[in-house]
Amino acid sequence: MTTEAVSSGTRAQIPAPVQKDYYYWLRSFAAGGVAGCCAKSTIAPLDRVKILLQAQNPHYKHLGVFATLKAVPKKEGFLGLYKGNGAMMIRIFPYGAIQFMAFDNYKKFLNTKLGISGHIHRLMAGSMAGMTAVIFTYPLDVIRARLAFQVTGEHRYTGIRNAFQTIYLKEGGISGFYHGLTPTIIGMAPYAGFSFFTFGTLKTLGLTRFPELLGKPSLDNPDVLVLKTHVNLMCGGVAGAIAQTISYPLDVARRRMQLGSSLPDFDKCCSLTKTLKHVYTQYGVKKGLYRGLSLNYIRCIPSQAVAFTTYEFMKQVLHLN
Repeated sequence: MTTEAVSSGTRAQIPAPVQKDYYYWLRSFAAGGVAGCCAKSTIAPLDRVKILLQAQNPHYKHLGVFATLKAVPKKEGFLGLYKGNGAMMIRIFPYGAIQFMAFDNYKKFLNTKLGISGHIHRLMAGSMAGMTAVIFTYPLDVIRARLAFQVTGEHRYTGIRNAFQTIYLKEGGISGFYHGLTPTIIGMAPYAGFSFFTFGTLKTLGLTRFPELLGKPSLDNPDVLVLKTHVNLMCGGVAGAIAQTISYPLDVARRRMQLGSSLPDFDKCCSLTKTLKHVYTQYGVKKGLYRGLSLNYIRCIPSQAVAFTTYEFMKQVLHLN
């Protein structure tokens, strides 16, 4: 690509590395966004139920995972399972895009600039990528949680715009959109770190030890081996399960802090330590800190499986390998 240099009338060519880096970042951003949207679309109903159970919604707190999945459509209609999903899609495209793009670039930075390689650089790059994505998209996650927590007939917010206005005016302005950010970042570090670490490690082991059984030529470069689709799905699912188990109590604390004044006991959930202590004292470990974990296993396995598999496929389509 060339551009005209108006002042001199001569033709100046953009250096190839700059041009390549720009389009690589753009393609990586698009691939991550598509992967995130595909992953979240498959588990939107489970996400709604998860929020209802985690925050002890009075209409459903006495029910289990599957009972809640049945009860929500009866009380709120089938679309009740997708309440808050509009805000989720608005959030998840930039979230997935930033996370996957940041992971690739953090990994390169750690390797080339700091000399960190091997398994540890996957863990570090994944943690930093997850935290970066959270910081940029957190307000949308708060809006999505508030909308998903509502029950038909008891709406505090009429939509995304109204939720933004209400939180901004009644909950301290910009700071109102960052309730629960601390536990989110603390929880995201091990979650994203172990997720990328586990998937990357399993992928490397599979392609180095069983290349003919588990690998196939990449669509964009036959000389490069990639995992077969069903193997990608399995590796992504295992990565999600391990990561969620480690970080789940922090996810519970994050949701309760995000919901803020939507909860009757919100005054006891003003910090990470106070929230964890309150949930543990009031509900215990199984019914408090790990409430909804069975649902989380059901949702995180297909979510991470689809996310990693879609991203690996998009990398081939967009020539990122």
